[in-house]
Amino acid sequence: MANLAVKIGSLVLRNPVMPASGCFAIEYQEALNLNNLGALVLKSVSPKIRSGNPTPRVAETHGGMLNSIGIPSNGLDHYIEHILPAYTLFDSPVIASVSADTVEEFALACQRLSLTNISAIEANISCPNLEADGMAFAMSAATTYQVVSAIRRYTDHPLWVKLTPNAANIALIAKAAQEAGADAIVMGNTILGMAIDIHSRMPKLGNVMGGLSGPAIKPIALRLVHQCYRAVRIPIIGCGGISSAADVIEFMLAGASAIQVGTASFLDPCVIQKIIDGVDSYCEQMNINDVRDLIGQVVQDPQLTDRWLRFAQQSG
Repeated sequence: MANLAVKIGSLVLRNPVMPASGCFAIEYQEALNLNNLGALVLKSVSPKIRSGNPTPRVAETHGGMLNSIGIPSNGLDHYIEHILPAYTLFDSPVIASVSADTVEEFALACQRLSLTNISAIEANISCPNLEADGMAFAMSAATTYQVVSAIRRYTDHPLWVKLTPNAANIALIAKAAQEAGADAIVMGNTILGMAIDIHSRMPKLGNVMGGLSGPAIKPIALRLVHQCYRAVRIPIIGCGGISSAADVIEFMLAGASAIQVGTASFLDPCVIQKIIDGVDSYCEQMNINDVRDLIGQVVQDPQLTDRWLRFAQQSG
């Protein structure tokens, strides 16, 4: 049996497979042994009480799903008192995901969460920044550095920073997160999209636009993980369209140290355990003793690699 354990900064996970924030809840214990998962990543919490976006919030698309949930929240007090405790009863590390409107709100929320029994904080900076006219923090290197460095000043907890695939130069943004003190990068989130009902001629989402997830975005997510892997020294956690063990292997070869499963869990609540078993079987079949030996091992033409590096240096 292969060693499936991976390290994300100072945190050791028993295997590289975990749920994505927003696609997992305590009710999954009816379908999965939560002690077998690499980590338990909770839905993003907002310090402020918010009701979320107008309905309908979800629409099926070819090869994926659109959602515009809006991160509804009962606030940080409710989250710490009523949500977190149930997850901390399991052996798997608990990762608290945080979303906030301003730099100060992010920093103060992470400070409060650091006093709880969690293993790491995932700062979801792919959410709108009210101090920049609603543009996501992770859309620019400057605002990424600003918010991550502020959080870092307020907490010593392991800090994962969740980036957005909608940014133009992901390598620069990943570098900014690393320089500001991130321990790992979660790459990434949904891609902005839209769908229209041709009979009513109305958008299928109440908020008009939403985030596209599922198999349709996997090639984009894989490319972004590889670009981040080339740009930074900290671990990358891949996310986007992963639904099988083969997808996990692909993401690890591209540079991911671990992965998160999102939309696939809506189709099959047991899929995460199946993926873990599949990764183990792949390692056994390929005589791989340690799953970490896969990280970043995609084979490339040296000439192409040299040209890519020169381009990255020029554009960075």
